[in-house]
Amino acid sequence: MRCAAAHGGKRRSGTPSPARGRLATACWALLLSWPCTAALAEADLATRTAPAPLAPVTRTKHLQAADIAVVVNLSDPLSVAIGDYYLERRAIPASNLARVRFDYRRDALPPGEFTALRAAVERQLPARVQAYALTWARPYRVGCMSITSAFTFGADQEDYCIPGCKPTRRSSYFNSSVRRPYDELGMRPSMSIAASDLPQARELIDRGVRSDGLAPEGTAYLVITDDRPRNVRSIEYPLAIRVAQYELNFRVSAGRAPVDPADVMFYFTGAAQVAGIDGVHFLPGAVADHLTSYGGMLTDSPQMSSLQWLAAGATGSYGTVVEPCALTGKFPDVPVLLAHYLGGATLIEAYWKSVLMPGQGLFIGEPLAAPFAPAPPASE
Repeated sequence: MRCAAAHGGKRRSGTPSPARGRLATACWALLLSWPCTAALAEADLATRTAPAPLAPVTRTKHLQAADIAVVVNLSDPLSVAIGDYYLERRAIPASNLARVRFDYRRDALPPGEFTALRAAVERQLPARVQAYALTWARPYRVGCMSITSAFTFGADQEDYCIPGCKPTRRSSYFNSSVRRPYDELGMRPSMSIAASDLPQARELIDRGVRSDGLAPEGTAYLVITDDRPRNVRSIEYPLAIRVAQYELNFRVSAGRAPVDPADVMFYFTGAAQVAGIDGVHFLPGAVADHLTSYGGMLTDSPQMSSLQWLAAGATGSYGTVVEPCALTGKFPDVPVLLAHYLGGATLIEAYWKSVLMPGQGLFIGEPLAAPFAPAPPASE
């Protein structure tokens, strides 16, 4: 298996791949043949099961601008400005804007306060809404849940945030063929358009919009580290390469991060700190994350904040907001993420479908980015 060189079957940038059909029909067979779907650390060996047989990934319509609700905090000027810009750039209906007020100078919201806040959001929105775009980096947590999971599932501390090194409740959205998550499952996946300032937020949103239908011929960087607890996801890499060998170049780096890569579409690693990302050139729509305990603590993490991936040019990232232990089910499953994203899903769909136990995990980025969709979602 040629991990360090381009694989065959590649397409010209911006054109459909002749191998796309092979991806659509074969990736699920590969995923179902992988033990317990993907990587298994000893700690969560008993918690993972193979997914039910699914329809093939297809390049049909995914979530659109009319499906996304934008939630702004009127007490936070940055949140309001991000919301205004996102509605404009994505042509999201004004009826999909929910306005609330709360003190944003906190890292966490108490569950009781959040429950009232979420109910106020739901009262303002039409029933057609399928997902939420939050417009702030802080607060990022509700009790011991991430704020994106709390908006999606409600502030369910008992099921989604069990203390200690234990599995939490599984998401029914994981690795599914569900197209309308609220209509079919009664849940609205959420993602935070998180940024330190308005210029960063605008750049993030612009990258997402620019990525739509781009079909970039990029590279997936899969980094193996000597940080044993955080390197558990590397066992997924061989399957990830098999799933996407006709769609991407792959570079597997053992023991060190890639130096100044120029064509990054995906970047996955396991480390508390990731050096050199300021020199990375991310393509529009790129996804990058690092498996560590506190990446989702966006504004006060003792480790590297996931927000740094977005500041460096990625369009989406993920991190946990409390100690998850080395349970791979609490982090994005690399083969599943690649299969859905390359199949044309939006960022919010592909990322959410890649995490089995997302209760403690924070999703950040531009939700509607869809670089592998056949056409920009807003124009379909």
